[in-house]
Amino acid sequence: MIKVRFVCVGKLKEEYLRAGCAEYEKRLLRFCRPETVEIAEKPTLREEGEDILRALRGHVVVLTPEGERLTSEEFAADIRKVVDRGEELTFVIGSSNGLSAAVKAAANERISFSAMTMPHQLFRLVLFEQVYRAFTILGGVKYHK
Repeated sequence: MIKVRFVCVGKLKEEYLRAGCAEYEKRLLRFCRPETVEIAEKPTLREEGEDILRALRGHVVVLTPEGERLTSEEFAADIRKVVDRGEELTFVIGSSNGLSAAVKAAANERISFSAMTMPHQLFRLVLFEQVYRAFTILGGVKYHK
């Protein structure tokens, strides 16, 4: 079973976000071994970036506004390629200040979910849901519409 890491800057402060992410992590156990790595916010992107770089494993996908936009089906197909290769998959969410150039350069893929600005803590929940949706698409589970 593939390991999926979520490398996120900052801790979830709101209970509703913690509960939502916990629910999707529980659901993901059916398809993968999820792991969340929280990186402490730092004064500079360079310092955050150094900590993020140490946490990266396998195929790295950073979530960034300038990344490629995908449909849920395309996102699932990208995940299938990584699963088929047997690689670990790591998603990276930066802080409200974004991600350092070094982290973006270390990525295998750069993806954007929207041109809209979203709080990075809320985005974590959105990412967990979309990864779960991708696995249900790949598994033929009735969830995706």
